[in-house]
This record gives sequence, structure tokens and C-alpha cells, in this order.
Amino acid sequence: MSLPGATSRHTDLTTPEGFVSVSEAYRPLPATIAYNDAIAEAADLYNLDPDLIHAIIRAESAFNPFAVSRVGAQGLMQLMPAVAEELDVLDPFDPRQNIFGGARYLRWLLDRNHGNVDLAVASYNAGPGAVARYRGIPPYKETRNYVKKVNLFLKNSKSNSD
Repeated sequence: MSLPGATSRHTDLTTPEGFVSVSEAYRPLPATIAYNDAIAEAADLYNLDPDLIHAIIRAESAFNPFAVSRVGAQGLMQLMPAVAEELDVLDPFDPRQNIFGGARYLRWLLDRNHGNVDLAVASYNAGPGAVARYRGIPPYKETRNYVKKVNLFLKNSKSNSD
């Protein structure tokens, strides 16, 4: 192939000058660790277990920052637009804003439920009103499965860090 104005020098693509090399340091991070710094910072700011934030993100969006649920929840931690607005999250698809907003909300739910992780997680899924109305984890199959899933992810992350 020759470009206009280029010399007719032929470059063999099998030579090193014909290859593009990308250093290992510049490869994209796996989604499961790409947000570790923001998660650690939010966990520290809101006095949360970073593994709990990881578990919520994994259950909510599988680490997809552009996820949108059928009911309109958005981003990594699947914030509903009204909740995102209350938490001053201007762009729910910005991973950092979403993580900090979701962590702030999770802290509020933990405080509201006196540190009970299962009730906070159920509130995250079904809403704090449903947990208050049923005085515990609501009988919704989706919410009960969600609490089990988050606990499993949390357990697995704890065993992997040992």
C-alpha cells in the first residue's frame, strides 16, 4: 500500500516496525477492580465495608456503569433518578458519582436499620418503606433472593481476601 506523497518504501508487516505493541501497564482493567479506588474512598468516607459496596455493585449492575434497569435505576449502584437527585448525584452514569451516592445511601440505610446489613440490603432493593411496613425483609421473592445474592457475594469476597 502506498500513500500519496510517500516514498515507495515497502514496509513488511512481519517486521517489528509493522506491529503495534501495548504494554501490560496500558491494558484495560477488569470491571471488577476498575473502581477499587473510588470504592475504597467512599467506604472510608461513609464508614462502610468496601466488600459490601462491591457486593451491591455486582448484584445491581455486574459492574456496568451504563446499566439501566427496567424500572429506570441507573449506573453501577442502580440509583433511581429521584434518589440520585436527593444524593446530589448529577450524573448517575459517572462511576465515581454513582459509587459515592450509592455509598451515602447505603450508610443512611444501615443507620436507619441500626447496622443490620440484611435489612439495609433489603431496603436498598425494595425501598426503606417496604422494610418498615413488614418490620423486616419483605416477602417479595426478588428482595429475598437479592439479600441472599449480596450475602453470597460478600461471603465470597471475604473468603478470597483471607
